[in-house]
Amino acid sequence: MDQSLLDLLKQVDTPTVCNAIEVAQGKRGFDAFTRGTMLCSAPDEPAMVGYARTARIAAVAPPSEPPEVIKARRMCYYRHMAEGSRPGIAVVEDLDFPHAIGAYWGEINTTVHKGFGLSGALTNGVMRDLGDLPEGFPVVAGSIGPSHGFVHVREVGTQVTIFGLVISDGDLVHADRHGALVIPPEVIPLLEGAIRKLLDTERLVLDPAREEGFDFEAFEAAWAAFEAART
Repeated sequence: MDQSLLDLLKQVDTPTVCNAIEVAQGKRGFDAFTRGTMLCSAPDEPAMVGYARTARIAAVAPPSEPPEVIKARRMCYYRHMAEGSRPGIAVVEDLDFPHAIGAYWGEINTTVHKGFGLSGALTNGVMRDLGDLPEGFPVVAGSIGPSHGFVHVREVGTQVTIFGLVISDGDLVHADRHGALVIPPEVIPLLEGAIRKLLDTERLVLDPAREEGFDFEAFEAAWAAFEAART
């Protein structure tokens, strides 16, 4: 992924990328996206884009393993998050979902992960400390809650599932207040052109619709131009 594509991906929302992937693929049916409503800590900030650094946590019940094992895995987790390709996104599955109670993403943890150079966090779990989270590190989460419960790391670097989306460590992820998607590797060389084509095509309808005096005849002409540009 070159810098030009990265800059463009940060400027557009996740629905635009979802549509542009279909433009690049030349067909409808792309389905590597989250299902359901997610919450975003910073809905007005740009989308987060990066390579997934994955892990799994749990918090409802106390860990059953020895404390030294839990501590060692925790440090392994932080080492994993601090390393890897950049830009990066922390993608953490809460195994207690849909009954997650442990707010792993609060002021301290988000600040640490931002310090590691990550661009944000994606989780089906819980976030807290809204208003105190660092700027430039959005969290897209499954819920909001006050407690950390018995939160502990279960797995590091394994495949995870977030709201129906299967994500492997190293996948390229785009996420914002709409949810998240995984960008297929084969479309990356085509994606910048597809996004620009999509935006230009949409303007064929949007620009006339925003003009004074727009009516059905104007819509019919604009839609015909829109359809012709998509074929």
